[in-house]
Amino acid sequence: MYQYDQYDQQLVDERVAQYRDQTKRYLAGELSEDEFRPLRLQNGLYIQRHAPMLRVSIPYGLLASAQLRTLAHIARTYDKGYGHFSTRQNIQYNWPPLESVPDILADLAKVEMHAIQTSGNCIRNVTSDQFAGVAEDEVEDPRPYCEMIRQWATLHPEFAYLPRKFKIAVTGSERDRAATQVHDIGLQLQRNAAGELGFRVLVGGGLGRTPIIGEVIREFLPEKDILTYLDAILRVYNLRGRRDNMYKARIKILVKAMGPEAFADAVEKEWQHTRSDPALQLEDADIARFRNQFPLPAYRTGIDASAVDGLLSDNASFKRWYTRNTVGHRQPGYRSVVVSLKSSAQAPGDATDTQMEAVADLAERYSFGEARVTHQQNLVLADVALDELEALWRALDAEDLATPNVGTLSDMICCPGLDFCSLANAGSIDVASDINQRFDDLDYLYDLGELRVNLSGCMNGCGHHTVGHIGILGVDKKGEEFYQITLGGSSANDASLGDRLGPAVSKDKVADTMEAIIHTYTELREGEESFLDTYRRVGMKPFKERAYG
Repeated sequence: MYQYDQYDQQLVDERVAQYRDQTKRYLAGELSEDEFRPLRLQNGLYIQRHAPMLRVSIPYGLLASAQLRTLAHIARTYDKGYGHFSTRQNIQYNWPPLESVPDILADLAKVEMHAIQTSGNCIRNVTSDQFAGVAEDEVEDPRPYCEMIRQWATLHPEFAYLPRKFKIAVTGSERDRAATQVHDIGLQLQRNAAGELGFRVLVGGGLGRTPIIGEVIREFLPEKDILTYLDAILRVYNLRGRRDNMYKARIKILVKAMGPEAFADAVEKEWQHTRSDPALQLEDADIARFRNQFPLPAYRTGIDASAVDGLLSDNASFKRWYTRNTVGHRQPGYRSVVVSLKSSAQAPGDATDTQMEAVADLAERYSFGEARVTHQQNLVLADVALDELEALWRALDAEDLATPNVGTLSDMICCPGLDFCSLANAGSIDVASDINQRFDDLDYLYDLGELRVNLSGCMNGCGHHTVGHIGILGVDKKGEEFYQITLGGSSANDASLGDRLGPAVSKDKVADTMEAIIHTYTELREGEESFLDTYRRVGMKPFKERAYG
């Protein structure tokens, strides 16, 4: 895990002091609302429906146990006892008093955290695969490159006021778990025919009101050129992106307007100027230095797996959790464990202060003091020995963190919706609860196979509804909450945007409509065929007929 050097710490500490003075002047009436707004946004503070909302950066989803304990402390001391983990691998607090935010930022700085660039028209938190460094299908660990990009992007003066917000995702695995095709820039680590390491570069993806799958503008970029090439992309966007209309200001609109080939040509021309910049050129020693920030843990060898084998035979509850909530590991004798934040007792992605502290303790005991945030709003303990899985499972179960539903219909992505967000048109959390109550039989969910259900309370799409296998979007119709449903989306390697089922349905009909969709799927699937494969084979017609029949 990357640790701050003296420059990182100085930068963050100075930012805290600046914002403390700015908040003091605002509360004293010395700064107007218009003057204070950009200052608070630069520090991750929004004004939402009921209270301020603070978004804290978690670079590429990595958390040391001390950092997770601090997040729990903030939830307990300054908020209402919980936080919300988002699809950007960040955490959000929905109720912090405005006057307390400088104290929160100071507490974060003590454990090498901040809220810089979690809002505003800048380069946001860089995201990656939650299994980076341990995945069995990994070409190369993407975390060192995420850290390079983080350092390059943080408070970059040229890119502090872009036409619109900007998001970058990096993956190093054959299976894309970082949704790189729906980011402003998606980077996929790969090796060419000569065995050299580099990146496949995609640009112009994004969700929201105009969802678009990204375009490949370079099939192979040598790893040493990554920062100069990113600089060229951002310069083209900064110069040519629209600033007259916020809804047409994202880079995806520029790429679509220019065409991917013309955009790629513009980047190549700009790159001729940036690639020779000595401040951005990477030497072998630079790359090695970043890699050394992510050493392998002190794995044990010769781990006896017989205890797990016996439990899988004798304990049905453990077997369900092991099958659904653990994944293979590149180190023999280990598994990665997904800590489910999708219990029916709380909103998807929420974790209480007690739960966060429990995970911090368990991370120290079983996973080298590290936890991770996933794009699906769960947590991960990435390095758990097989002979410690049972003890971990029992400890997680005691905190309601072992619901064995990862990858199932009830493992929903869900934004805060109308309960909190000032932009939302409709509720999300209560709709997710209605669906969970309708589909509460885990064995039935397992029979359905992998099924991604994503909910958003507005067109901004924070719940990634357009790439859900089943997507649900809340809309306002003359003051009433209605929901548009889409089928066939995906953010994986086979990325696609969902197709609209038909007219929006009223809130009280969402669970009924979901049931009709699922029944149609189970009747039409062939063998163990997934929902996505079935939909792509048979098309929309039978689902539409059943849903509106």
